[in-house]
Amino acid sequence: MDKFQDKMADKPKKRSIMIAGHATSISLETPFWEAIRYIAAQRHMSPQDLIAEIDKTKRMASLSSAIRVYILSWYQDKERQT
Repeated sequence: MDKFQDKMADKPKKRSIMIAGHATSISLETPFWEAIRYIAAQRHMSPQDLIAEIDKTKRMASLSSAIRVYILSWYQDKERQT
């Protein structure tokens, strides 16, 4: 199995975070958790703050889905800039 298949074989990992003073849990696969940490660092913010921003400004369905779409869009925008 290659590196991509290894990561995709992982089951989603559930994590609890606080958003606007409320605890919520989010299930994402390992590559998405890694991407959230990377993007947050690039934006000089915490992963929790980035997730709260996504929840407030981008969410139209489940928070997990909104996060995945945000990550995809972020990388697509980054690719267009090169």
